[in-house]
Amino acid sequence: MFGGKGGLGKTTFSAATAYYLAKKGKRVLVFSVDPQASLSDIFQRDIFGKGPTEIIPNLYAQEIDADRRIKEYQQEIRKKIIDMYGMEQIPEEIESYIQAAAAEPAMEESAIFDEVVDIVVKGNYDYYIYDLVPLGHALYYLSMASVYDAWIGKITNLREQMREYDQVAAVMKHEKEMDEDAILNELLYIKDRINKSSSILTDKEKTAFFFVITAEQMVINDTVKAGQLFAKFDVPLSGYIINRVLSDDLKKQDIPEYLRNRLTMQDHYLGVINDTFKGEILASVPEMERDVTGLTMIEKLSTAMFEG
Repeated sequence: MFGGKGGLGKTTFSAATAYYLAKKGKRVLVFSVDPQASLSDIFQRDIFGKGPTEIIPNLYAQEIDADRRIKEYQQEIRKKIIDMYGMEQIPEEIESYIQAAAAEPAMEESAIFDEVVDIVVKGNYDYYIYDLVPLGHALYYLSMASVYDAWIGKITNLREQMREYDQVAAVMKHEKEMDEDAILNELLYIKDRINKSSSILTDKEKTAFFFVITAEQMVINDTVKAGQLFAKFDVPLSGYIINRVLSDDLKKQDIPEYLRNRLTMQDHYLGVINDTFKGEILASVPEMERDVTGLTMIEKLSTAMFEG
């Protein structure tokens, strides 16, 4: 998994890592859960919403279409309501609620996360390169399992309390109890899927999380805070990658004053990074001469990351 603030290079590093592993003979899927992601731009292929798309032998890329997933969600909800309650069609007031719920911001996140669960649990690849959404959303995904644990725990306790009523009440409520048990079973199913995905994402034997940083004060500050939050969810933090490092060779050249000032600032913050993340910097990747798009630039970036 690659994470960090938006715009620092998570997607390009994800693509370059997938390329490197594929060239080593590993079957790899790089996928993005960020609606703003640009794997299509990086690989110069239209892959959005098309499922796993082969880029080169062993390398597959996927961008999740959240809108389509939400529509599938809605249809699944309609079917389950009809099946659970024996209805011939969805009542108008319930259909209005289903439509309104689709506009909620959390619905998009939930739909994307559900797709992630499908991808990871199937286990069709040797490596999954997971281009995370910006940090706040990533934490939302990782916290979902614990939220469901607490929620379903309360529901289960309420169900147990209901069973303590006398036999007459139990008989009268029998039909309703069956409906509620069906709902509880559905919640337990959802919880199980989320827990499976969460357990993979926090498995220190299978998963590595890398923060992407740059030599800037705000980025360093935000990364420190994010690292502390991720630690609460047992995310296996494996190190930091510094992106867009200007070459020291520029200092020997006749360069504009603003660029010389940038180099001085960079030297300072590289020192701060080394002090802040002692022994955890895995690579320093140079500023590329142009955007990382197309296989030639992806290969160049992968070489800088893994062989530089």
